[in-house]
Amino acid sequence: MKFVTYIKENQERAGLLIPRGIIDIETASQILGSQLSSNMSEILNNWERALLICSNFEQLAFSGSIDTIPLGSVKLISPVPHPTSCRDGYAFRQHVETARRNRGVPMIAEFDQYPVFYFTNHNAIFGEGELFLETDHFQKLDFELECAVVIGKRGKNVRSSEADSYIAGYLIMNDLSARTLQMEEMLLNLGPAKGKDFATTLGPYLVTPDELEDFKISTPFGNKYNLQMKAYHNGEKVSEGNLSDMNWTFAEIIERVSYGVEIFPGDVIGSGTVGTGCYLELNGSNALMAKEKGISFSPVWLQEDDEITLEIDGLGKLTNTIRKNPNSYSLLGLKKL
Repeated sequence: MKFVTYIKENQERAGLLIPRGIIDIETASQILGSQLSSNMSEILNNWERALLICSNFEQLAFSGSIDTIPLGSVKLISPVPHPTSCRDGYAFRQHVETARRNRGVPMIAEFDQYPVFYFTNHNAIFGEGELFLETDHFQKLDFELECAVVIGKRGKNVRSSEADSYIAGYLIMNDLSARTLQMEEMLLNLGPAKGKDFATTLGPYLVTPDELEDFKISTPFGNKYNLQMKAYHNGEKVSEGNLSDMNWTFAEIIERVSYGVEIFPGDVIGSGTVGTGCYLELNGSNALMAKEKGISFSPVWLQEDDEITLEIDGLGKLTNTIRKNPNSYSLLGLKKL
């Protein structure tokens, strides 16, 4: 099943996406004599029951018992607009190793010993469409091509052998990054904070694990999926990888995340950037190549009015257009001398 959240009369409504369009979950559940909320957070808090009820919705639509909403007639936002938390992992060795090589530092041995993550701002979550950013965000503005999972049940000290059963679904994640802000503040060995906390986009829909069964790769440490990942900047492909290249599975990341703390329905956990999945890595690689060839190179970053599209097999496409807030100012300009 594919779950969406859309805007109707200035209200957020949870829906189920089928080939014919969107089924409004609250309306359909009332026809069945069940009570499901229009709120995705509440649905996730009753996830197993919600899945059972929603499994009947498509037949309702085909029988004409309920109308569907044309996908193009509504605005989609993040499928999970108000996550209980948002963490981002660091699961792709290729990205980490290449980025470190480009900076002239060796690969860190600890990467292969345990998965890590950081908390980002769960109150700055967006879906597809326009993003309005501030002046300093355009100082080396970057995309990050990632997949994320949404937790569907509460747990603590979840072992990797059980962790996949805690995943409600998968979606595309773009961890927008203002690299100048990020690198400046991390000189103080704290963060990332302002370089990351302004916008994370998720979407276009939340896909349940059964939809990805044909792509599943079972491992002793949890499931992987053979899903191609691509990024397009103003229509030009700039990145390509595969979700199966994760060196740490989501199950292993969940095991570490949940150690000593509870995870909750609605928690979002990102994979981290796939190899080649951001300009920080791409620019570094291209600069090294240009130096070897004795040619000049100009780094590429996202600019105002640019379009960035992320695509993952089975999870759809997530497109954002970058705009500048007309009332923005520079935080970098407020630094004390």
